[in-house]
Amino acid sequence: MKVTFPHMGYTYVSLKGMLEYLGIEVIVPPPCSKRTLTLGAKHSPEFACLPLKLNIGNFLEAKELGADTIMMAGGCGPCRFGYYAYVEHEILKDLQVGYKLVVMEPPERHIGELLGRIREITGQRSWLQVIKAIRFGYLKAKAVDEIERMSYYTRPRELRTGATDRAVEQGIQEIDQAKTPESLAAALNEAKARFSAISVDSNRTVLKVALIGEIYTLLEPFANVNIERHLGRLGVEVDRSIMLSEWINDHLFMGLVKNARSTARFKKVAPPYLNHFVGGHGEETVGSAVWYAQEGFHGAIQVLPFTCMPEIVAQSILPKVSEDKGMPLMTLIIDEHAGEAGLVTRLEAFVDLLYRKNEQKEALLS
Repeated sequence: MKVTFPHMGYTYVSLKGMLEYLGIEVIVPPPCSKRTLTLGAKHSPEFACLPLKLNIGNFLEAKELGADTIMMAGGCGPCRFGYYAYVEHEILKDLQVGYKLVVMEPPERHIGELLGRIREITGQRSWLQVIKAIRFGYLKAKAVDEIERMSYYTRPRELRTGATDRAVEQGIQEIDQAKTPESLAAALNEAKARFSAISVDSNRTVLKVALIGEIYTLLEPFANVNIERHLGRLGVEVDRSIMLSEWINDHLFMGLVKNARSTARFKKVAPPYLNHFVGGHGEETVGSAVWYAQEGFHGAIQVLPFTCMPEIVAQSILPKVSEDKGMPLMTLIIDEHAGEAGLVTRLEAFVDLLYRKNEQKEALLS
């Protein structure tokens, strides 16, 4: 068995770590690229959103490397993501690309359901081995999230452009290579030391902008045109509303890890703007806009794939949130036709607006 999965940001580090801990061979798809998107768009329905098209491209490229089993998350509710694993599998069968499909559906009652689905891949390995592997994969997700959060602080303040990007790349590589919890802890400590050594200007005026919206376009740099890097170099400290380890704990572990940051904090403040579940991360998107405004952020950017219904619902509500809370909000809708230059221009204009608004506010206070 040679297992592959969609390429979504750094999620491969966690999944690869979990599976290799059990001695399962993993084929990580190449990073998403124009070729990935071209392959996926060619064989996908026109109305399908960007994640599905990139997933198809991922699986076709992974097949070229010898993969034979797809491991993919499932979903529930109005969001079409719950169907995507099965739709993608049917598309691949039509293309005569043979894959076994294992879908990690969110547990409905208890985490034992998730363990049962993982057993389809792990075979006869003991439950203790499986639980240890899941824990190891989760620890890798937490380590990756910590590196990303450190980059959010240093990138807009670094004195040498690119120092943060190099620290991220090296840190992720070392975490990916770690084979035990002990070596993982050592790799994370080295990454922290590397970030501490980056020369920064702590007195530089930095804006704080929240990135909110749909999980795939938030986590995958190719899909969001490297928005975190562009904003950082424009002097913006970002905070992403959905981090990988939080999503794992909330949706797969059912909140089993206590005292961990959770998107539940967003749902609590979504009313009265949105009072019920609309699928995907729509409810969290609305709530996160409220939450970040209350935290004093200068602005927020909603990122979503074209035709994403839950995010379209949220998008229709966000102007009211912006008006009530006094926090500027911008929406970026991404599809296969989105050009990086145009989106960067929009980011520059939005950041310029935020700087001018911040200067006016400080002038009134002085």
